[in-house]
Amino acid sequence: MKKDKTHIHWYPGHIAKAERKLKEQLSLVDAVIEVLDARIPLSSGYDNIAGLLNDKPRLILFNKSDLADRGKLKAFAEKIEKESGYPVILSDAKNSKDLNQIVKKAVELSEPRIQAIMKKGLLRRPARVMVVGMPNVGKSSIINKLTRSSKTKTGAKAGVTRQQQWVRINPQLELLDTPGIIPMKQEDQIRAKKLAFVNSVSENAYSNEIVAEELLELLSENYPEIVKNYYKLENDITLENIAIARNWIKTGGEADIERTSIYVLRDFREGKIGKFVLDDLEA
Repeated sequence: MKKDKTHIHWYPGHIAKAERKLKEQLSLVDAVIEVLDARIPLSSGYDNIAGLLNDKPRLILFNKSDLADRGKLKAFAEKIEKESGYPVILSDAKNSKDLNQIVKKAVELSEPRIQAIMKKGLLRRPARVMVVGMPNVGKSSIINKLTRSSKTKTGAKAGVTRQQQWVRINPQLELLDTPGIIPMKQEDQIRAKKLAFVNSVSENAYSNEIVAEELLELLSENYPEIVKNYYKLENDITLENIAIARNWIKTGGEADIERTSIYVLRDFREGKIGKFVLDDLEA
């Protein structure tokens, strides 16, 4: 990608609040399900995730894998499994084929803490897990998928909390039904742009035109034919050429760049252009 043309703005007050809430939630669970966006499996993670989660065991989900280049995802899964020591599962919120695997792994990761509790003379209880991740990576969709066939709310836990609600997934597993938001303290602007591409950054923090331009630059480097075929382009992949190809022209004959920017970002996010992975394996 070319040198950044603008800055994605962050809000320290929001970050501090998110960190406090996440720590409160983490104290309630044995393990976490960390959700990453499969299109940016490295950029949608958190650099100090082990420290942030107090070294809680993690199951890592590459969510929205139906929108990603699956041919590249296996290598990313192997990289993250090796570096983290925890399992990675490719997930799609629309598909429940991976459901049993997710539940089984979550229970396995919780078992050491359950054993520690039992050694203190307490009775075995179900594993307790929560879903965490950056904004808009699909945390709520994963929770909905896990709870779709198990609507039983178990309510507050004695000595744990009065506010948080739990859902019994099966006799071995309970899920905290509130997703944990990983605070977006992000100083790397290249990564910030990628988060903007997948809509994990508030639209108030960036310009659609600049972000769409940089998305097209990255796609041009890695998937040029797919983009040209989708927009029926014969020339370079630019916002102006896409506007002309789609006949998005303002009064006076000028290309409607703002409209084109919005549609390019929407087309990418909905998987209409194609299936992509935007991170570099060696990043």
